[in-house]
Amino acid sequence: MRYRIISVGKIKEAFYLNGVKEYLKRTEPYAGIELIDGLEEKTSPRAGESEIKKILAKEGERVLKLVGEADILVALDIRGRSVSSEAWANLLQQCNLSGRPRVDLVIGGSHGLSPEVRKRADHRISFSPMTFPHQMAVLILSEQIYRGFKILNGEPYHK
Repeated sequence: MRYRIISVGKIKEAFYLNGVKEYLKRTEPYAGIELIDGLEEKTSPRAGESEIKKILAKEGERVLKLVGEADILVALDIRGRSVSSEAWANLLQQCNLSGRPRVDLVIGGSHGLSPEVRKRADHRISFSPMTFPHQMAVLILSEQIYRGFKILNGEPYHK
């Protein structure tokens, strides 16, 4: 199975990027994994609701152009369902056994995800009701993917 993390926002801070790269490297023995970031539309700090809707639509189009029809799309969404690390591992296992070619895991930008991306998603998962910077969300997701594979393989790491 191939996995791809799609981060609408760019990972700019070196300490986040280094952490993400480390977890992606650790995951490689279990699955092919890559990161795509920087799909975010420039936004005025004073953007109104109609401008934000346009921005979300443009970002959503960029995301959906990357996602194949047969891909599994997992949207990381504050309005999604919360799962434990064990339940997350089970979801990864379901994806691995699905016969579909790739799992795309998408994290929205500063305004979240477009309705079109949410609608296309096969799964909507929330890390927490808290809001995290997208860079941190990518790091958390990278770690949880790695943790999930360790759980599935019965290997020490998860406690």
